Amino acid sequence: MNNYLIVIDMQNDFIDGSLGTPEAVSVVPQAVKAARGFAGPLIFTRDTHDEDYLETQEGVNLPVIHCVKGTKGWEIQDELMSIALERRAMIFDKNTFGSAHLAGCMTGINRVTPIDEIRLIGVCTDICVISNAMLLKAALPETVISVDASCCAGTTPEMHNKALDIMESCQIKVINR
Repeated sequence: MNNYLIVIDMQNDFIDGSLGTPEAVSVVPQAVKAARGFAGPLIFTRDTHDEDYLETQEGVNLPVIHCVKGTKGWEIQDELMSIALERRAMIFDKNTFGSAHLAGCMTGINRVTPIDEIRLIGVCTDICVISNAMLLKAALPETVISVDASCCAGTTPEMHNKALDIMESCQIKVINR
């Protein structure tokens, strides 16, 4: 089987920093366990902003400074970063919710060796997880795209569940709900 695990934005600012939530803190152990136990390739995404964040469209609509490159909040959670380094995982820096670059790379990999499944975990379910899941589903319609709900947290529990419902309606497999 040719399977990938993509860890979406498990960064300090989204866990216990400026945009952190108790739910995000609570899924860290499950995310660490999932990443550590995954036998296939690991990929991480990292939300990445510059000092001018508040002047961007996202910053105007979400005026909370977060994930500024080089800050502690921008860094991937320590245990997950250790796993990323040990496993020599690819890390995609992205300045928006979804990464078209990630979807393009996965499409290229799939042309060489068909991908059976891409599983996503991370935060925020209702913003970045869903955005990347939808991009991947559009780029690879015949690949199973799944989301492990037990390793995800949304901006609120309600938004987390709404995002899972929407992903299911778009033929993205939701597991461990």
